[in-house]
Amino acid sequence: MKNNFVSIGKILNFHGVKGEAKLGYTKNREEFLSQIKKVYIKTDSEYKEFEIQSLKFTPKCAIVKFKGIDSLNDILNYKGSVVFVDESSAREFLDEDEFLIDELVGMNVYDGDDRVGSVVGVSNNGASDLLSVKTNTKNICLVPFVKAIVTSVDMKTKRIQINNIEGLLS
Repeated sequence: MKNNFVSIGKILNFHGVKGEAKLGYTKNREEFLSQIKKVYIKTDSEYKEFEIQSLKFTPKCAIVKFKGIDSLNDILNYKGSVVFVDESSAREFLDEDEFLIDELVGMNVYDGDDRVGSVVGVSNNGASDLLSVKTNTKNICLVPFVKAIVTSVDMKTKRIQINNIEGLLS
């Protein structure tokens, strides 16, 4: 059985000398992160499982301590690594109207009744998630995933409705 993983953050750097790490994560997800017990860190091509021993939040990041990583040298090996959870674990914490951002890939994008393209990727610029939309003219445009622009997402019909402001898809 293939595991599907969902990224929840990135190890930015070490914190202190006892193996703690600074974890960058999407803002307003503290409650979700607080409930996670197991994570996976991708090293080369494998996902290595870690248990979270302790977690605390600062204004800029989370400070996480993994069981079995007890020194500065141990955690330095993972600096810059992306941290994942099992997809089924992530789904447990979603509200009814929420979805995993990766599920948007492949969805059609509409401006009114006109199909203007489809989502080919998702990224984050630090301020918001960005949808990479391949337009009908084969251009790739970045669309900020914010309420003012992405007005609705319908998971059942695989349809994303946008407010195509001037210059957005050009």
